[in-house]
Amino acid sequence: MAISHWPKEERPREKLLSKGAAALSDAELVAIFLRTGLPGITAIDLARGLLSEFGGIGPLLSARQVAFCERKGLGPAKFAQLQAALELISRYIKEELRANPIFTSPQMVRDYLAVQMRGYQREVFVILLLDSRHQLLDFHELFQGTIDMAGVYPREIVKLALQNNAAAVIVAHNHPSGVAEPSQSDIAITRRIKQALALVDIRLLDHFIIGHGAVTSLADSGQV
Repeated sequence: MAISHWPKEERPREKLLSKGAAALSDAELVAIFLRTGLPGITAIDLARGLLSEFGGIGPLLSARQVAFCERKGLGPAKFAQLQAALELISRYIKEELRANPIFTSPQMVRDYLAVQMRGYQREVFVILLLDSRHQLLDFHELFQGTIDMAGVYPREIVKLALQNNAAAVIVAHNHPSGVAEPSQSDIAITRRIKQALALVDIRLLDHFIIGHGAVTSLADSGQV
């Protein structure tokens, strides 16, 4: 049955307008983006199939052009539309941060990092330098490649923090595999960085792991 024949309160677009976007499932949101389905397939069913194929909304939104466009119901126009939407979100968050560059909650940091590190195809280790009010002083990409204990130098983090008169630091790195679970190496690096910063009276607030559509906080699990 076509979505237009569904009860009004069950149609994704009408549901969004009456209850807000947060009330919709991933499939319903993707269906609104798709706008139409295929012959014999509703936009909702098409959306569910795409989410299953890609492994979730994160991998779908971060898919490369070739992988995205080869799926039925998608194509260059939809890919361009999606990239424009993602860039609008990115610019909005950056604009909001420029207007009020203070991190008042872990979720704000998650949103910022998800935007800043979207699309990274290789592992990158970054640092956020904050003042005593948790206002962002600067954002730096420090290390690239395989992030392990041999590739991250706590002294470089301490040096950069001192140069910027930072009172606190947040570090983060992405897992190109898409899995946002910290490894034992991630935990060991975090402890070394925390110890090095403590020697100069600078706090390490958190270490975030960025995956596909997921951001994990080591502080939440008591590792910071």
